[in-house]
Amino acid sequence: MTDHPRLLPVARGLALLFTGLLAGAFGYGAVNVVQTFKAVPLDVRLAFHTALMRMNGPVIQSTMALAFLSSLVLAVLMHGFARRVAATASVLVATSFLVTRLGNVPINGRIKVWAVTGAPPDHAAILRRWELFNDVRTVAALVAFLLLLTLVTPLARQRR
Repeated sequence: MTDHPRLLPVARGLALLFTGLLAGAFGYGAVNVVQTFKAVPLDVRLAFHTALMRMNGPVIQSTMALAFLSSLVLAVLMHGFARRVAATASVLVATSFLVTRLGNVPINGRIKVWAVTGAPPDHAAILRRWELFNDVRTVAALVAFLLLLTLVTPLARQRR
């Protein structure tokens, strides 16, 4: 089905690995970290959020780039239905990147300032907006991973 039969299993494995890591990281954050943020005093949340984003920045950005590139390569190597699935996964990973860069990152910058100066009166609404962006990017990454996972199931092999 492909002009590169040796590359296909490698591309499939890498796409699954990196989209799975991305979905897992975002999922863990949504289920555990965000809920912990809500359980601690605001000053603790702001300090921890700032430190966490400093560590997460390079790791998550690298994972998003690898997830996007590997799923895009998979889309190029596939044909028909499988190509559309892999391409859709690529778009969803790109969506998670754009939501992160345009939604979460600017708010992270504000949170960094608040950790030093104190939160403004409308901080709760801004933090809820950050959580909404986090939910959107988490769902996008999870659906991308699930789509790529369908490419390794027996049913997907029958459709190729």
